[in-house]
Amino acid sequence: MSPLVPHFGSLGSLLLPLLVLLLRLGLSRGLYFHIGETEKRCFIEEIPDETMVIGNYKTQLWDKQSETFLPSTPGLGMHVEVKDPEGKVILSRQYGSEGRFTFTSHTPGEHQICLHSNSTRMSLFTGGKLRVHLDIQIGEHTNNYPEIAANDKLTELQLRVRQLLDQVEQIQKEQNYQRYREERFRLTSESTNQRVLWWSIAQTLILILTGIWQMRHLKSFFEAKKLV
Repeated sequence: MSPLVPHFGSLGSLLLPLLVLLLRLGLSRGLYFHIGETEKRCFIEEIPDETMVIGNYKTQLWDKQSETFLPSTPGLGMHVEVKDPEGKVILSRQYGSEGRFTFTSHTPGEHQICLHSNSTRMSLFTGGKLRVHLDIQIGEHTNNYPEIAANDKLTELQLRVRQLLDQVEQIQKEQNYQRYREERFRLTSESTNQRVLWWSIAQTLILILTGIWQMRHLKSFFEAKKLV
């Protein structure tokens, strides 16, 4: 463990300005939403490549008698589908009324996560609505550090070192993703500028040709009128 001590001293100045970025990028996304029996709800997550994503969800069914949301019956399930930035399906699976899905991104960019219920087979759900609690964890926040510490018999200091290394790795992935986005934006900007340039040249040529045609037309008109 001793070789790591000076290493963290050199990383101190790097970690300090990047921890704010890490807090924005690595925290879990917790929310809930309502869906109808045939409704499909999708979310977009910008994820770096080779990054693990874990989603935990649970459903509650609207009870008309008590006018509140109650835990769903076991027969009510959710279908989860995940597409990568290229539109390729990387996860499509049916789960229960409460579950957990996991996938790893292989292409950086916007991933589409869609959920819908199997309520068309449930007369219980007809005409009602479903509340879905969804928690999405990205990157090093998917790690269960208490379990890792117990399995690997790590001390508190060793566990903290492990967490810092995972955070640095996640920051590097996010930096690579930002560079990838900047490169795509630069290529798009260059392509747009080139199209604008060619369009300007085309407009100039059209104006020149129109002017030449007008001059010839006027010359022919004056010659026909014997003015020149």
